[in-house]
Amino acid sequence: MGSITPNLDASTINFTPSTHLRPVPAIGSPEEKSHSYCTDHMVTVRWTVESGWQTPEIRPFENLSIPPTASCLHYATECFEGMKAYRGYDGKLRLFRPDCNGERLANSAVRTSLPGFAPGEVKKLVGRLLQIDGPRWLPKDQLGRYLYIRPTVIGNGTQLGVQAPKEALLFIIAVPWPDMSSNPSGLKLLASTPDTIRAWPGGFGYAKLGANYGPSLAAHGVATGQGFDQVLWLFGEERQVTEAGASNFFIVWENKQGGRELVTASLESQVILPGVTRRSVLELARERLSSPSATGLPPVDVVERPFTIGEVEEAWKEGRIIEAFVSGTAYFIAPVQIIRNGDVDMNMLEAGVERAGYAAQIKLWLGAIMYGKEEHEWGYVIENEDGK
Repeated sequence: MGSITPNLDASTINFTPSTHLRPVPAIGSPEEKSHSYCTDHMVTVRWTVESGWQTPEIRPFENLSIPPTASCLHYATECFEGMKAYRGYDGKLRLFRPDCNGERLANSAVRTSLPGFAPGEVKKLVGRLLQIDGPRWLPKDQLGRYLYIRPTVIGNGTQLGVQAPKEALLFIIAVPWPDMSSNPSGLKLLASTPDTIRAWPGGFGYAKLGANYGPSLAAHGVATGQGFDQVLWLFGEERQVTEAGASNFFIVWENKQGGRELVTASLESQVILPGVTRRSVLELARERLSSPSATGLPPVDVVERPFTIGEVEEAWKEGRIIEAFVSGTAYFIAPVQIIRNGDVDMNMLEAGVERAGYAAQIKLWLGAIMYGKEEHEWGYVIENEDGK
C-alpha cells in the first residue's frame, strides 16, 4: 500500500454521455453560490488490492453509492485536490500547474494509506473531462470565467476492520464557483487561541486530507460569528504563524535593518500545506521582485522561515508592516485587512498603504498566466474541445 501503481492509465477512457444535460447557472446565481452544482459528467476510477487501477470512466454526474462500512466513513481514508480550469482571454481552456496538484494528490493518498499512482495521469483525466464539459460550461463567448475542479480519492471498500483499504475510488467533479478574491476591503483574520491547534510536526498538515478540515470548522464558526473571515492558525508556545483558514499566509515588512522582506512560513516542519499558488508566488517573487524592475516596487528578499504573531505585532507597532495577503485556489490572492490577536486589532491595510503593491502585482502576473495573457509553462492548454 502506498507504492506507485503504474496502471492508473488515462490513455483509455470509457465514456458514457449524459442524456439529460443540466442548465448552466448564471454568474451570481444561487446555484453558483451553492458550491455544489456540478457539471454534466464526472470521472471515476476504481482500484482494488487484487487488480490495481481499472479503466477510467467518464459518465453522467450522479451520487455515489458506498457501503456503510466504507473506510472513508470510519477512518478518514480520504484526500482531495482543489484546482481551476480557466477560459482564457485568447479563447483557450487552461489548467494552472496541474502536475503540482497531481503530485500533491498522490502524496496525500500515500499519507492516508490509499493507493499511489503516477501523478501525471490526474492531469490527463481532468483534461479529458474538460474536453467534454468545457465547451458548454465555459463557453468561448464568456472569456475570463473558470470552473473549480475537485479530484478526490476515498477508501470505499466493505471492510470495517482497522486496516488499509482494499478498495478505493478516484473521482473528479467540476463545479461553477463564485469569485472569492474580489473583496476590496480585505480579509479579517482572528488569531487562534493556544488551546486550538490545526496541525503539528510529524502529523499530516502537509497533506490535503479531509481530516485536516473537519476539526477546524468549529473554530472557523467562532471566527465568522465574530465578523471575521478566517482563522489565522498559530502553533506552539511561541505561537508561530502557519496558515490563514485553508490559505497560505504572507506578510511584507521592513526588517529591523531596513530591508524589505516577503515572508511566509517554511515547509520544513510539514505543518502547513505546500500550496500550488504559494509555490508560484514565491517563484515569481524571486524571479521578478528580488532586484530593481519595471514594476516600480522596491526589491524584496523572499524568506521562508518560522515567524511568530509576536513578531508581526512588534512590526505593526513599529510601523514596519507594508502589507499582508493570503494565497490559495479559492481566494487566489486576497489582501488582509485586520488581524485580531487577543485584544489587539492590527490594521494591515493602513499600516503601509503608501508602500504596498506587491500582492496586487503578483496577482496580475498570475492572472495573466492563468488566462493566457502571458504564454508560460505553468499554463496547460486543453486541446481538442469537442464535447463528445
